[in-house]
Amino acid sequence: MEVLENLDFAKAFKELLPELFGEAIGIVVTVTIVGFLLAIVIGFLLALARVSKNKILNGIVVVFQEIIRGTPLLVQLVYVFYVVPLLIEVLMYFLGKPDFKMTMPAVTAGIIGMSINYGTYISEVIRSAILAIDQGQTEAALALGLSKRQAMFRIVIPQAFKNSIPVFGNYLVMLVKDTSLMAYITAQEFLMTTKAYTSQTFLTIESYTILAGVYLVICIPLALLVKYVERISNKSKR
Repeated sequence: MEVLENLDFAKAFKELLPELFGEAIGIVVTVTIVGFLLAIVIGFLLALARVSKNKILNGIVVVFQEIIRGTPLLVQLVYVFYVVPLLIEVLMYFLGKPDFKMTMPAVTAGIIGMSINYGTYISEVIRSAILAIDQGQTEAALALGLSKRQAMFRIVIPQAFKNSIPVFGNYLVMLVKDTSLMAYITAQEFLMTTKAYTSQTFLTIESYTILAGVYLVICIPLALLVKYVERISNKSKR
């Protein structure tokens, strides 16, 4: 078979790997770390809004979460990359700056899209962890003279975050894999780099096999680390 006869993994390894572990991995690491940290911040703020007694704020957050969770991450990335700059231009037009032009860097769009999407899911993790804390601890803190705010931030939230760490780790692994979606907004991450190399060399089997291997090399150790942290966390609760 001609396809099998033309296989050249040696060439693909030699030429593609340096590209994947050059600029591409820098983009993946940047989007993963910055996007994940922002997702935790966004998730924390959304969770606080959800457990608050402000019904208006609670309702706004619920609607926002449903919109984000009801649309695909890929659509959100495309929206941030292509539509948001246009909306900002329209806004600036009405503010008296008709010549204002804006472009959204692909990496920036990826960070924004990923952080908002994952933030909505992480918010439910944090909210559930907060509600799972025994109410008696809050009552005890109030009895000792702490305010409700102090009890929340000194007693409840630290425990909620600690209990959420294993789930955070799983979302981190998922985010690494979802960075491949940024290929659709022209970010030169792993998938986009591989597609470009394949179009030049036609080493399709070799290129995408190597790409899958790179993700496995990154995600499997990361997943094992998450499981280790989860075991340590479970032991500390006993």
